[in-house]
Amino acid sequence: MNKIMHLYTERGKTLSGEEYNVYPRPQLKRDSFLSLNGKWTLVLNDGQRLPVTVPYPPESLLSGVFKDMGKDPSYAYTRSFTLPDGFKRDRVIINFGAVDQICKVYVNDCYVGKNIGGYNHFSFDITNYLLEGANTLTVRVWDKLSEKDLPYGKQRYKRGGMWYTPISGIWQSVWLESVPEEYVKALYIKTTANHAKIYFIGVDSGTLTLNTESGDREYAVEHGICEITMPNPRLWSPSDPYLYTFTARFGQDEISSYLAFRTLEVKKVGGFQRLCLNGKPFFFHGVLDQGYYSDGIFTPASPEEYRNDILRMKELGFNTLRKHIKVEPDIFYYECDRLGMIVFQDFVNNGAYSFLRDTAVPTVLSKKFPEALMLRTKRQKDGFTDGVRKALRQLYNHPCVCYWTIFNEGWGQFDSDKMYDFVKEADHSRIIDSTSGWFKKKKSDVESLHVYFKPVKLEFSDKPIVLSEFGGYSYKVEGHSSNEEKTYGYKKFDSKREFEAGLVKLYTEQIIPAIKQGLCGAIYTQLSDVEDETNGLYTYDRKVCKVDRKVMLKIAEKLKI
Repeated sequence: MNKIMHLYTERGKTLSGEEYNVYPRPQLKRDSFLSLNGKWTLVLNDGQRLPVTVPYPPESLLSGVFKDMGKDPSYAYTRSFTLPDGFKRDRVIINFGAVDQICKVYVNDCYVGKNIGGYNHFSFDITNYLLEGANTLTVRVWDKLSEKDLPYGKQRYKRGGMWYTPISGIWQSVWLESVPEEYVKALYIKTTANHAKIYFIGVDSGTLTLNTESGDREYAVEHGICEITMPNPRLWSPSDPYLYTFTARFGQDEISSYLAFRTLEVKKVGGFQRLCLNGKPFFFHGVLDQGYYSDGIFTPASPEEYRNDILRMKELGFNTLRKHIKVEPDIFYYECDRLGMIVFQDFVNNGAYSFLRDTAVPTVLSKKFPEALMLRTKRQKDGFTDGVRKALRQLYNHPCVCYWTIFNEGWGQFDSDKMYDFVKEADHSRIIDSTSGWFKKKKSDVESLHVYFKPVKLEFSDKPIVLSEFGGYSYKVEGHSSNEEKTYGYKKFDSKREFEAGLVKLYTEQIIPAIKQGLCGAIYTQLSDVEDETNGLYTYDRKVCKVDRKVMLKIAEKLKI
């Protein structure tokens, strides 16, 4: 394994430790909030105690630990906390954004609960375990990456190429809230072009106040359900990402949230099946977004960096991010909702990856392979399905999420037609890409292609065609690369001028003409460099943009149906 350089982002150089002391759940927000991010103690199995900054994973520079935690690590986090005067109401809830991969939580040495899965939110009621004054919180962590049963994404112990440094432990916010005995535990928002149906879990009757441009509107909530009909609403889109905010009250509980009206469908237009946003054909001009950062790995230096990445891509003319094999915290999707960035959301792969089977053969020889020969175990199937279920529940309300990708390039693939039915039953309002790249079966809403080493040539399809990965051009910027010895990309350039010219040629000669052949969207690889990969539009530290903004905006202007 080659040496990885210590690259700080500009924001990562000046951490105060307070960066994540912000409210982490914009779609179910209360006044009650106590951040537990910041300084904790990491307790290793040999008794060694290390200071660590949460929510940065201990493998990262920003955690203050910056340590290889070993294969299948296990260790504990601990810290003390005291509830402020007046904070406690009836119940106190502890919330975790995500902990990789398995954890048990203890308050004052009393077992509170367990979570399995490295990408999902979870909460526990800790009221009965609290003491007056100081309390001790302990989180025991196990990361069983070697078993490959749980979703793990791009993490690998022997990192290199398209595989990245693994993380473990707490990598999203930890926080407390206090609630009355009856409170909103969750909400689900279903919308069409002019109608919204909101399900409030945990409560029965209440009122909802919707904020509109013409004034506030009051609605009743009965049996936990509120229905809203909105004549001629402003429809959400990247050019007009309008959000309707609302407040809901149930007895002593009050929450604020938001919703958006928009539609997604497939329609035949001009002889081709097209993906339509709000009833009109729309070209999804996107980039692959791995969600990795040079100093925080899984976690950026501050929540503002999610917004900054979105704005960087919007400034280059992109309207879509394919969130690749990673589920982010709520604040990322909120910023996409608010700023108008569509998200193609991947579910997180698990199971063993085979370069020969999953990459080499489909790239060079055949894009067909029997799923029965992929040898997925029941534990792997159950682990993946559970991850899909949790991601669907967690991201369902975000209008920016327009597209689900179930399997990517055969990796972890099994029963893809059944998995299509599983996702479609849970969410029939979004586009589903069952098998991104290859190994397609019968059921999918799109014809999903990956093209890297050959020209983009489309064949007629009875489904909308999406080029869900292409490009991957590499240009290594001296002083801003994570690995000085190795470079990973699909076509290498030695200067910014050559890189930019190659990119313009690729779009002009292959992508733009393909729209007339039925192409509905194209996802360029990728937003930024990641470790060995130097195929980003930005460097890994986000300090250098490799392309000219005006050039990219000219390309974007031509990518319309």
